[in-house]
Amino acid sequence: MERVLPRLPHLRCALGGLTLGAAQVHAADTLKVGISAEPYPPFTYTSASGEWTGFEVELANAICDAMQRECEITPTGWSGIIPSLKAGRIDMIMNSMTITNAREKVIDFSIPYYHSSGAYVAASDLDIDIPEGLDGMVLGAQAATTHANFARRALRDSGVQVRLYDQQEQANSDLFSGRVDVILADEIAMNALIKREEAHGFEIKATTPQHPAYGEGVGIGIRKEEGALKAAIDDAIQKVYADGTCTALSNKYFDTDVCLG
Repeated sequence: MERVLPRLPHLRCALGGLTLGAAQVHAADTLKVGISAEPYPPFTYTSASGEWTGFEVELANAICDAMQRECEITPTGWSGIIPSLKAGRIDMIMNSMTITNAREKVIDFSIPYYHSSGAYVAASDLDIDIPEGLDGMVLGAQAATTHANFARRALRDSGVQVRLYDQQEQANSDLFSGRVDVILADEIAMNALIKREEAHGFEIKATTPQHPAYGEGVGIGIRKEEGALKAAIDDAIQKVYADGTCTALSNKYFDTDVCLG
């Protein structure tokens, strides 16, 4: 994986063993980019045509291009994405994974490429002070995320009942149907959520403060023994900062620049 390939055409996402881009490269040279099989719009989701797209899919595309490497988008269940990386079924994780001390014990990370706080979303007509007003309420969050970790550590004395979900969309659906009172998730994703038609009547009530649960920002996860790959990814991230690609994609999906370059 450490061999640098000749410059490839701009890469395009594909599934089912098809690679990104037109160049024909031996399978051993293809980097498998792991994203969660559970959609997480606007970061990763399937388009009307069934193809994966979103901020991180397009940014992964650009990073692979900057590395002059052929890549393959490889959807993997979120709960098993780190084991899949360690087992060699994927080569990098690019799916809003926050760099935390616990994760750094088992995998390595690139430099961070964006940072976002958590955001609480509830019905617009719900008058609530957070965290004091959470007492007696039900809060939804996606399991195995920094938001679930924050809720467990920072909200344990608030009196709130935390309900965990395998997928963020399940938590969103339960909020809209009234089965939970509030949800906690990535602020960028929640800004996109409240713009949806089905989210009419819901709003962001507060954002989370600085907390160790939120780590150092979001990075690309890689195996610890892949030092050369980490260096190449770090260099590629700097390139997509410098040439404006990251900012352009951020503005496209979020109407603001979340890139850390």
